[in-house]
Amino acid sequence: MSRSQATSRGRKISAIALASLGAVAAVVITGCSRGSGKAADEDHGSAVAQVCGGFVEEAPTEAALEVVMGTERFTDDLSEPERALEALREAARTEQADVSRTQAIPYCWLLSAGGGKQDLRVELRTAAEAPAPDPRLGDQVSSFTSGERAFASVSRGKVYFNCRLGAPGHEILVDTTVRGPAGSQEPGRDHRTRLITLANAAARHVSAALGCEGDRLAPGVPAPAASTSGGAGR
Repeated sequence: MSRSQATSRGRKISAIALASLGAVAAVVITGCSRGSGKAADEDHGSAVAQVCGGFVEEAPTEAALEVVMGTERFTDDLSEPERALEALREAARTEQADVSRTQAIPYCWLLSAGGGKQDLRVELRTAAEAPAPDPRLGDQVSSFTSGERAFASVSRGKVYFNCRLGAPGHEILVDTTVRGPAGSQEPGRDHRTRLITLANAAARHVSAALGCEGDRLAPGVPAPAASTSGGAGR
């Protein structure tokens, strides 16, 4: 083989090697790009309608959650909806004296997507009674008309409702509590209305899931009660 032929052959081999390296680099870059996109999607979280079983399904409830949390994307990995519902079913099957007040379970626990520090919890438990707001808190608490009792403060909204299940179950009183983000800077009536809207929506969703009768829960946004002052018994 002449020197010119050897040189030409060497150039061809080098060209093929460079093309192969280029193809490998393209695959690696594409793979990394796809992986980064997936991570970015996970960081962006889920839309309102996709979290916590879809209890935020009506426009006023969706708007309330987005304003309270300051975002439209959430993660709900800490939620325990099935455990919370099963605890209520078990309470309805147990002697009432033994379940007057059960442990609160996070039916829905939302965090702002992308590593945000804001969080909102919807907790469920049974209660022996639906206590009236503490009058010492005055106009820091607003009362509403839904279920057996409903009221909200700057940090939480509460809705108590009766759930009557078929035999062998008995009627239980369900305490649905929404705990809003800590350090809210909006203590007024509009903020309290948002919290009670969320609590009421969660209560209605739970009632439907359990098949409750006689819950007396208001549709949509609960109306203010005749007397709107009092405390939430923090």
